[in-house]
Amino acid sequence: MSMRELIPWSRGRDLEPGQRAEHPLATMQREMDRVFDELWRGLDLPSWGRGERTGMIAPRIDVRETDETIVVSAELPGLEEKDVEVTLNESTLLIRGEKKSERREKEKGYTYSERSFGSFERRIPLDIEVEGERVTAAMTNGVLTVTLPKSPAAKRKERRIPIGAGAGTGEQHRDKEHQAAA
Repeated sequence: MSMRELIPWSRGRDLEPGQRAEHPLATMQREMDRVFDELWRGLDLPSWGRGERTGMIAPRIDVRETDETIVVSAELPGLEEKDVEVTLNESTLLIRGEKKSERREKEKGYTYSERSFGSFERRIPLDIEVEGERVTAAMTNGVLTVTLPKSPAAKRKERRIPIGAGAGTGEQHRDKEHQAAA
């Protein structure tokens, strides 16, 4: 991170149109993770992935919305369907699971054993009504895909608003009202 990026009033100025600046706390967390990963590497200890120090894993998720559905994909490498639970309440999709793995090697004169455990819980808030009875989930090659069909009421709520060239601004509207009153 350069010195310029540390100055709060200069953040985001070099972003492309349509890009958002990352939240400062997310940036700080990423930097702290990087610092600790470098520290462990320097001590010649095994590097821990994000969240594994606390017994938690943080699966990456993607949320896509189409006209008909909301599709949530979660990367869960090494997990099987039996390790994952998906639940839906009125406004939240909950994905939780637990990863357990054990490796044991026996050679002449020594035994090597390695265990890792981790659990996760991701809550995805839904700001749109879905048809709970038609929600489906499938796991393929370590990727969980949950498809949530939108309710008919939710589909009707969306309305495209045309964009005019310079028309309809508040100031122009007030000027027209003022001229009409005169």
